Amino acid sequence: MDRLSQISGHLTSSAHTAKITQKNDDDVVIVAAYRTAITKGGKGQFKDLKSDELLYRFVKKFLETVKVDPSKIEDVACGNVLNKGAGATEHRAAVLAAGIPDSTPFLAINRQCSSSLTCVNDIANKIRVGQIGLGFACGVESMTQHYGPGALAEISPLLKKNADAKKCEIPMGITNENVAAKYHIDRKVQDEFAAASYNKAEKAIAAGLFKEEILPLEVEITEEEDDDEGEETKVTTKKIVVDTDGGPRKGVTPQSLGKIKPAFKKDGSTHAGNSSQVSDGASGALLARRDVAEKLGLPIIGKYVEFRVLGVPPEIMGVGPAYAIPQVLKATGLGVNDIDIYEINEAFAAQALFSIHHVGIDINKVNPRGGAIALGHPLAATGTRQIATLMRELKPGQIGVTSMCLGTGMGAAAVFVRE
Repeated sequence: MDRLSQISGHLTSSAHTAKITQKNDDDVVIVAAYRTAITKGGKGQFKDLKSDELLYRFVKKFLETVKVDPSKIEDVACGNVLNKGAGATEHRAAVLAAGIPDSTPFLAINRQCSSSLTCVNDIANKIRVGQIGLGFACGVESMTQHYGPGALAEISPLLKKNADAKKCEIPMGITNENVAAKYHIDRKVQDEFAAASYNKAEKAIAAGLFKEEILPLEVEITEEEDDDEGEETKVTTKKIVVDTDGGPRKGVTPQSLGKIKPAFKKDGSTHAGNSSQVSDGASGALLARRDVAEKLGLPIIGKYVEFRVLGVPPEIMGVGPAYAIPQVLKATGLGVNDIDIYEINEAFAAQALFSIHHVGIDINKVNPRGGAIALGHPLAATGTRQIATLMRELKPGQIGVTSMCLGTGMGAAAVFVRE
């Protein structure tokens, strides 16, 4: 590229940045974005809660924290992947119990790992066309309660005769092995990336950087203890406050990860230490038209700009962000370097690395407080979890992107501005 083209491109990019960061009455803005702590599936502090119970506690705390009149919320969109019917019945019940009136409609959405980000897009689009002025987008997942054998629906024998349809059943770990093999991403590089995720999350927790985005929840947990003779098991229940992520481990190094056996192929490079964790959690964002938020006296912390989703081959589903991010940037007229921070879901190290390098992103801008390898990946809750984190990472006026790959072969990405 010659010097004149570089200058022209810079001016064009700057013009788009200025347009995106300016404030207009009809902007879709973020009033608040919070999440629960993310706990380990099967043994974490949310293990005894079903998804509706977890969502109820989260939404109730959210409404108390934001101090919004629930009757002003005109629609709720909730993401979920593993519950039957995406939790349409039990999650509607949860938000009603939390204080949202029955006059507010409810929508259950399952678009795999982008479910809550898709909810944000749904609410934002309704605001843009004037259907509503204020809406709540959220996501919840109890992988403890719903993940495991039989959790995912099987493709019918008729469709299995079609080679493309059959690919939708390929295990996620195998799709990552396919990405690693196809794009020559060796285990050493994956383990270095994963260790960095753990190290960043460890530092962020030690510095209290997640405190502002996590809503502490009081829950009851049960514990079993054997008596001194080991003849009788005593079950006790106690109340605790959950306010810290359970996934991050201290002192993780590439060398320590290098000792873990591959999980999906005997000679593979994907293992428990460089893959996202099975997790439980909830998150949500309250969105409004700017003039509505101002009229109601609600704070404005950010601005929703644009969203894109697309399909990719199911057998390499992890490459989704590599193609969704350029699409959303093109839609906004922004360049890769115009983005200050990227929150890219770390489903697996190999797919995240491919996406980062394919787009040409400065890796220092990616997940500065750690990602799903360290924090966990409660599927449908990840999208709005990323927004809650991004809004605290960005400085006023800066632009951020959230993105993730989706099971069965898709990618999603969205652009936000911090105010």
